Amino acid sequence: MNANARTVMLDCTRDSDAERVSFGQVVGRLIEAGVERYHADLLRSEKVYYMPDGASLTVPAEPVAATFAQAFSAAGVDAAVRAVQAGAIQYHEFCRRIAAAGCVGYLVSLSGRRGVYYGRSGETHVEPFPPAK
Repeated sequence: MNANARTVMLDCTRDSDAERVSFGQVVGRLIEAGVERYHADLLRSEKVYYMPDGASLTVPAEPVAATFAQAFSAAGVDAAVRAVQAGAIQYHEFCRRIAAAGCVGYLVSLSGRRGVYYGRSGETHVEPFPPAK
């Protein structure tokens, strides 16, 4: 993994935690750096970034200040996604809302242009990336 990709991964995690960037900005930076996908484990407070050659980097993230619901609500996750896409909420509130909807982590496939949100029992909500503006 080259130093630039590593720096981008670290910066994207820090900038997301500080609410300095949007999801679209993160996606653009990661694609430009050659990242294939990343996994956010909300319970462990970490993100793992993956390169196409199999190299990966685990980055600590800010803990989600919420209680994670036992039951998964795809509708609740969808509502949080819509709110953050509309700019009505920022990253921390987004994380609190998906945790309240029982989401414990998500995978973002940059090559597949989608996010997959999942609950404790493997329930999922798949969200295709919105079209470019």
